[in-house]
Amino acid sequence: MEKRKIILDCDPGHDDAIAIMMAANNPKLDLLGITVVAGNSPLDKAVVNALHVCHALGVPEIPVYAGLSRPLIRETLRDAGVHGKSGLDGPVFEPHGLEIQDKHAVLYLIDTLMESAGDITLVPTGPLTNIAMAMRMEPKIIPKIAEIVLMGGAYALGNRTPAAEFNILSDPEAAHVVFTSGVPIVMMGLDLTNQTVCTEDIIERMEAIGSKASKLFGDIMRFVLKTQFEVYGLAGGPLHDVTCVAYLTDPACFTVKSMYTAIDLKSDLCYGRTVCDVSDVLKQPHNSKVGMGIDLERFWDLMEACIRRYS
Repeated sequence: MEKRKIILDCDPGHDDAIAIMMAANNPKLDLLGITVVAGNSPLDKAVVNALHVCHALGVPEIPVYAGLSRPLIRETLRDAGVHGKSGLDGPVFEPHGLEIQDKHAVLYLIDTLMESAGDITLVPTGPLTNIAMAMRMEPKIIPKIAEIVLMGGAYALGNRTPAAEFNILSDPEAAHVVFTSGVPIVMMGLDLTNQTVCTEDIIERMEAIGSKASKLFGDIMRFVLKTQFEVYGLAGGPLHDVTCVAYLTDPACFTVKSMYTAIDLKSDLCYGRTVCDVSDVLKQPHNSKVGMGIDLERFWDLMEACIRRYS
């Protein structure tokens, strides 16, 4: 079976790192490259983290590109601190010689998509700044994008404000560009991703595999376990971004619903909200499939299978 070509656009980030882990050696996916955007941490830290993860996993051949360091319009919104000072606290990474690619991430997206046969899926797990800028710079890429499977938003409640989720709130104008582009979108929002709470028993299950990936998973998630309890009083941390890669690996693991989604750019209270017309009251053409439910047992089996593929 031919692998599905993807580009992972991320802001590592703990769950971004595990999304890289699941995508990098996936028998169903061909990870062409990693583009990095400012989000969970400033761009320079997020780029370093992406390179660290690629080295730790033994996949130095995957190229990493630095993208935009701030939102299109709004002031930079920083993460609440759950990722630590480095943006990926917890693991101790060894020195390496990996370097960022010379080409800007936005130009890489444009060039790669324009040269493609329209068979590349974009997987943004951070703010949508890079994707939106690429669309604005070269609109001809839009019909070249097979699909966008993103982590962001919510059809109910936000996590950075009562209405808005962090990734979308970090650059709502960029999200508006993407959601109005006409590209098929699958949105993994908080309503779904919050179901993937990784508790102590899950961490122990993955650590028991005994691979370099299982150690990295454990180091990452034990830090997340600690910060989620300290900040939110939770017994574990969700693997938000991993749901996008899991969906592309095994879509039957998820329940999604087609609907119209708009980005609120005008309200003071709800700025950055993904307004999901779950009940189809607006009768607008649907522009998204929104994640509603997940088979957790199947999801954790996918995670375990991913880790076991690493030596």
